[in-house]
Amino acid sequence: MSQNDPEQIDLQEIAPAEVGEIDLYQRRERIYTRKVEGYYQRIRLYTGWPLLLGYFLLPWLNWEGRQSVLFDLPERKFHILGLTFWPQDFPMLAFLLIIAAFSLFAVTTFAGRLWCGYTCPQTVWTSIFMWLEQHAEGSRNQRIKLDQAPWSLEKLTRKTLKHGSWLFVAFMTGLTFVGYFYPIRTLVAELAQFSAPLPAVFWTGFFTLLTYLNAGWMREQVCKYMCPYARFQSVMFDHNTLIVSYDEKRGEPRGSRKRNVDPATLDLGHCIDCELCVQVCPTGIDIRKGLQYECIDCAMCVDACNSVMDKMAYPRGLIRYTSERELAGDRTHWLRPRIVGYVLVLTVMIAVFCWQMLTRMPLELSVIRDRNQLYVTTDSGALDNIYTLRLANMDPEMHEFVIGVEGLPGAEIIGETVYTLNGGEVRSFSLRLRQLPQALDKPSSEFNFTVRATDREGLYTRHESRFIKPVE
Repeated sequence: MSQNDPEQIDLQEIAPAEVGEIDLYQRRERIYTRKVEGYYQRIRLYTGWPLLLGYFLLPWLNWEGRQSVLFDLPERKFHILGLTFWPQDFPMLAFLLIIAAFSLFAVTTFAGRLWCGYTCPQTVWTSIFMWLEQHAEGSRNQRIKLDQAPWSLEKLTRKTLKHGSWLFVAFMTGLTFVGYFYPIRTLVAELAQFSAPLPAVFWTGFFTLLTYLNAGWMREQVCKYMCPYARFQSVMFDHNTLIVSYDEKRGEPRGSRKRNVDPATLDLGHCIDCELCVQVCPTGIDIRKGLQYECIDCAMCVDACNSVMDKMAYPRGLIRYTSERELAGDRTHWLRPRIVGYVLVLTVMIAVFCWQMLTRMPLELSVIRDRNQLYVTTDSGALDNIYTLRLANMDPEMHEFVIGVEGLPGAEIIGETVYTLNGGEVRSFSLRLRQLPQALDKPSSEFNFTVRATDREGLYTRHESRFIKPVE
């Protein structure tokens, strides 16, 4: 490149003020959120409380004499509202998770990060901790003054009350979580008597500490830096996605003014630059700067701005749920190929999952041939093959089962063929299958072992195996 090339840039001629420096290890600036009420905060209340009540109450409810939800890892059984799932049912769990993922993708494409703003556990528990903080230390301005003030008896009392309430909620959260994997009534009794197993004590303490740190201290740090959804959710957005946005055309230029003054006479927009939208934001962003990955669509800024618009006698919606297309003056396209595709895929997947649940057979049979002896010749000239059968009664009730054979005419089972299994019982047993060699037309004949319940119609399964005879 020649010296006279106009595109050539001399780095020495760049002023130092034009060079920005980013500190990757800068200290976190604490966020003091202001309390806000409004339409969307009532919605968050109605979505958050059912989740909390369900989380804390489900382990305490009994269903048919058993804890309603219990993931019994030692027994490898998962009891959910009267249904018992086994490791063999893991594909159904994977299918359910896929449905949940596609549902999240569909909702995100349609209306942004609604999951984060209204139902994410991090958001719900952080809201609880913020509510406790406000009751212990006061409003936003009072909390700022309290942190700046020197230590005193009042400050110590308020801080102790706040952290004590945080630890109590965190402990109840950790205790309940462990109660999903260890009978919660037994766990509470053993903890009170200091006789709980060490793993139960460890995991209760671990999740208590984790909740205390995540919801009490880290808060927005979890959403910004630890949650992967914050990083990839933007790829599901398009110009028609509903997101919390600031109407720049209507709000700019900003400026303070008295009430009941027409902003047009002052050459100002509707934004009075009160910064309430910033003060109520749990992640500390300024929504007026546009879409940012830190925004969790909680709509606190919407309610705060609407309250200001009401006081100023301006129309609501300066900050609102809208799309980029609508902000540009166009019409939002609600029915679009991505949404239709997600809905169709979800409909098919949910239908298949429901069909699998309805046709699920709570009975499993596995068969293993004796590989040490392919066959045994009896004194009468008949042939015996030896099998080990493993039968699992995955139903919660006791049943009587009969073992049979299909596809091998004339075969005789040598051994017990009727077994009674308790609910959830697994039993292994050996038996011989006898057949005359002249009745077999090939060295290896395929057939099925069958298992049928005598006391419940439709409880039936079968498993394929082979009968071996000498090669002539």
